[in-house]
Amino acid sequence: MNDRDKARAQPMRARVVGRDASRWMAPRALSGPSSLVISAAVAAAFAPAVCRGQAEAAGGASQTVVVTGTRQAESAFDVPASVDRIGAEQIRDQRLQVNISEVLAAVPGMTARDRQNYAQDVQLSVRGFGARASFGIRGVRLIVDGISATLPDGQGQISHVDLASAERIEVLRGPFSALYGNSSGGVVDIVTEDGSGPPVASASVAAGSDSLWRAGLQVAGGAGAWGYTASASHFETDGYRDHSSAERDLGNLKLTWRPGEGRKLTIVANSMSLPEAQDPLGLTREQFDADARGVDAVALSFNTRKSVSQTQLGASYEHSLAPDQRLQATLYGGHRDTEQFQAIPVAPQGSPRHPGGVIDLARDYHGADLRWSLASPSAPFSMTVGLSFDALDEYRRGYENFIGDVTGVKGALRRDEDNRSTAFDGYAQATWRLAPAWRMDAGLRHSTVRVESRDHYITAANGDDSGQTDFQATTPVASLMWLASETLHLYASAGRGFETPTLNELAYRSDGSAGLNLSLQPARSDNLEVGAKWRFDGGAQTLNLAIFGVRTRDEIVTQTNQGGRASFQNAGKTRRDGVELGWSGRWGGDWRSQASMTYLDARYDEAFLICGAPPCQAPTIEVPAGNRLPGVARSSAYASLQWAPAEGWRGGAEVRYLSDVPVNDLNTDRAASYTVASASLGYRLRRGAWAFDGFVRADNLFGDRYAGSVIVNEGNGRFFEPAPGRTWLAGLNVSYGF
Repeated sequence: MNDRDKARAQPMRARVVGRDASRWMAPRALSGPSSLVISAAVAAAFAPAVCRGQAEAAGGASQTVVVTGTRQAESAFDVPASVDRIGAEQIRDQRLQVNISEVLAAVPGMTARDRQNYAQDVQLSVRGFGARASFGIRGVRLIVDGISATLPDGQGQISHVDLASAERIEVLRGPFSALYGNSSGGVVDIVTEDGSGPPVASASVAAGSDSLWRAGLQVAGGAGAWGYTASASHFETDGYRDHSSAERDLGNLKLTWRPGEGRKLTIVANSMSLPEAQDPLGLTREQFDADARGVDAVALSFNTRKSVSQTQLGASYEHSLAPDQRLQATLYGGHRDTEQFQAIPVAPQGSPRHPGGVIDLARDYHGADLRWSLASPSAPFSMTVGLSFDALDEYRRGYENFIGDVTGVKGALRRDEDNRSTAFDGYAQATWRLAPAWRMDAGLRHSTVRVESRDHYITAANGDDSGQTDFQATTPVASLMWLASETLHLYASAGRGFETPTLNELAYRSDGSAGLNLSLQPARSDNLEVGAKWRFDGGAQTLNLAIFGVRTRDEIVTQTNQGGRASFQNAGKTRRDGVELGWSGRWGGDWRSQASMTYLDARYDEAFLICGAPPCQAPTIEVPAGNRLPGVARSSAYASLQWAPAEGWRGGAEVRYLSDVPVNDLNTDRAASYTVASASLGYRLRRGAWAFDGFVRADNLFGDRYAGSVIVNEGNGRFFEPAPGRTWLAGLNVSYGF
């Protein structure tokens, strides 16, 4: 075993979940039932939730973290929030390493669906937040190496992440996630490896069903004050369904420089190229039942597809001003080009106000974050204050998807506008250790989000659609934890979150008139969670329980969706009540086991009206109170068992269950529940400086037929995205330590 392998086998020191501890803390006075519970149960606690749990690289149960506000290493066991960590071993061992959904199934409260459609991002939802997204990721805050992958308007993508270089993925649920600002129903934070020690070079290859192929290269190491990690990968597949082939190239570089004690500079650069991903669209109920591998004829006639390219650069500098003071600054910028051909029929595009069936986007985005922290291990008080700014400049063009009788080609210009979205946040936090068994924290975050649109496509029949609007929110969080014993900790937390409409959701009015839908307002939620954390068997076993309730007003919902044009409105009140249970442990030396269960009752508390076909002067179709929120499963479960020695034979099995999922607000149809099993077998061998790791894997062992994801409120009734039948995968990784 070389030096780098030995280092990886040691317990890794943790950092804080998210970009900064302050993002876990940002209060605003709560009202109604939530405020009564806070007053009675907690007081105003906050910071510890910003902690990042770090398990041992080998998959151990023990976790350590460093709270940003105090800079003191402490166990995730001590954090009054629902935080889960997935380490490098779990991310890469016997997996394809292409979709983040591969590794998130075990996280309670989270649903991660692989849509089998690389023209769309994976579907992520946390406690029901984000479930309505029909493209991209919204409602869940995405962070990669301290850089927000969620844009200021709340829309995010994560396709540029190379999982081969990820050190860990951390998922935060509950009230503390709101401290990341807009659209933070949950937080997914991905951190890539810091290079150190002698160089290690590795090459990997994997092949599987449906002509799937992935190849990757990685090199990492360091010398003196410098460290580096670089990776590149190529992926391609013909796809499980017809018209679903794709290929993608990723590159990632991370450099670290420590010029002196208490100083560190980190530079991260990455690129992503998706030359063409075919879009098979969803299927209607009849199509899904007849042929799950098929596509609607319009996908073929319009050759629905998408191409994307992205480059990004970021830098972060940490500096100790004094033994108890620290300053950190982060800067980033990037560019993303997208061209997407949709299956919009020719006839609707005859309207002079229709934006066409081809989307052409160029996006420039950048941001900065500056924070100052005061903390001393011997003092009971610590604090952090800071500012953050994020901006998006979007150049959107729309074209007809036909020329004459030929469809699936870029035709005449139908839309031309420049959009801008900015978010400016200020935050402050303080932490008090009241007694050896008690800690209380408080913080405040204020967010201002501005959305502007400048229309350049103006004709006699298509008026000026320019406009702008501002949204503001002050989001508070409070928590209190009681260390009842060395093995049992109890906590309660509460907070308020908000979710602004995205640029896409603001784009159209339901009545077909020109201009942004400026009547659309942010959704605002009150969150309450109580939980227990128990560890036993000398810390080898951990059991976490969380009971939560979320009350949201002005939920953003679809008002009408026809002809490729969707408009949105604010519904009344919704509620999400649930229970999460997670267990993990190691036993018998090299055995690892994990299980999780989630129950989530997500419903509309008030009835509201939606439209039929546009233009819609007045909604007339009622969505009754009590209907379930679409895209949200009522229950889910996961269990896995692994035999994972450092060398020799290794393998594992896992089972996933998901209950039925409504596909629209009216609850007129549902994707059925399913249970699927997977198994893998591998062999790991080390010879001197060389290491070999090969495996074979089978998913959906019993070949069950089910919808892996749904497109919520799809206007044509094409709700269902089929999951593959039984599939296989084989892979090999070879590394050499210099």
